[in-house]
Amino acid sequence: MQHCFWRRILVFCAVFLLTGSIWATHSPRAYAYDNPDLLPDIPTPVIDLAKSLTIVQEENLAQELERFEAETGWKLRVLTQYDRTPGRAVKDFWGLDDKSVLLVADASGGNILNFNVGDAVYKLLPRTFWVELQTRFGNLYFVREQGEDQAILQSLESIETCLRQGGCRVVPGLPREQWILTLVTSVIGGVICGFAAQPRREGQILAWQWALIFSPLWGILFIAFGIGPVVSRTSEWLPLIRNISGFLIGALVAYLSPVFSRSSASET
Repeated sequence: MQHCFWRRILVFCAVFLLTGSIWATHSPRAYAYDNPDLLPDIPTPVIDLAKSLTIVQEENLAQELERFEAETGWKLRVLTQYDRTPGRAVKDFWGLDDKSVLLVADASGGNILNFNVGDAVYKLLPRTFWVELQTRFGNLYFVREQGEDQAILQSLESIETCLRQGGCRVVPGLPREQWILTLVTSVIGGVICGFAAQPRREGQILAWQWALIFSPLWGILFIAFGIGPVVSRTSEWLPLIRNISGFLIGALVAYLSPVFSRSSASET
C-alpha cells in the first residue's frame, strides 16, 4: 500500500515537471500564430516585420513583384518575421492560391528562408529546386557574408528567372563553392583514370582495358559530379574548360607518376 502511494507521488511529480518545462519553453510566437493585427492597412506584396530590407529595397521589391504578377500571372509574396508573425492570416490577406509562392524569412532559426509553394508552381519548379534554393541563399554563411536582404532578393530573382523561362530543375547560377567542388571531383576522376591507364606489361603504352573497367568510377566523378552541375546551372564556358583541364592534368600526373618515381630513384 505504501509502495503504491510513493509511486503515485513520483508520477505526479513527473507530470508536474513535464508540464512546467513545456510551459517554460513555450515559444511566444505561438500566441501570434494567427494575428491579423500585424498586417498592414494597405495592400502590399512585402511585409517586412523583421526590417530585413531597407525602405528603398522594400519599395523597389514591391513594385517588381507587382509588375512580375501583372506580366506572368505568378504571385510572389514576401514576409519577414522574428519574434512576431501574422501566421495564417497572410493567406487571406494575399489570397494565396496554387499559383502563389510565399517566401518567409525568419532569422530565429538556422536557415532563414522558408517557402510556401502552390501546387501549380511545383509543376515547373520541383521540390529539389526549393531545397537547393533554401540551402544556397538561406544558410548562415551566405547571410553572414551577404546579409538577409541579399538572401531574400537573390532567391526571388532565381524564382522569377525560372518562372519566366518555363521552369527549372536546378537553381540557376554556379556559386564559387559549388564550382570548386566540381573541380575537385573532376581532378579526382582524372587521377583515377590516369592510375588505371598506367601500362602493366612491357611494351604497353596505355592500359585501356583497365581504364575502361574503372570508367564507372572516374566517369561518375568527372561527368556526373564535375560536368553535370556546371552545364545545368550556367552557360559560361570558363568553368567547364577549367574542369576539363583539371581532369586532364590529374590523369596525366597520375599516368606519369611511375616515370617520376623511377627518375627520383635513379638520382639517389
